[in-house]
Amino acid sequence: MAEISQVKIQKVDDYRWRIPREGKMRTDGLIYADERMLADIRQDQSLVQVSNVAWLPGILGNSMAMPDIHWGYGFPIGGVAAFDLDEGIISPGGVGYDIN
Repeated sequence: MAEISQVKIQKVDDYRWRIPREGKMRTDGLIYADERMLADIRQDQSLVQVSNVAWLPGILGNSMAMPDIHWGYGFPIGGVAAFDLDEGIISPGGVGYDIN
């Protein structure tokens, strides 16, 4: 799993940032934020969590994060991922532990 100092970020445009697929990541991470927001986002472990979600079995498309991203339990709060019905997972960290 990644550590915050190891998370590489590439600018896509003024409002999107890519964490490129590397190691055991199955896809890229994609963060929606402007530069000011990204400076705040870098203050916690949420980018590591975006990278870690990209490792999960059956992920489809990118591991994504919306502008309100912040450190969560497993997935970052504001994180989004879709998974294959047959080969993917269902993660309580992706939907929240407070949902019964």
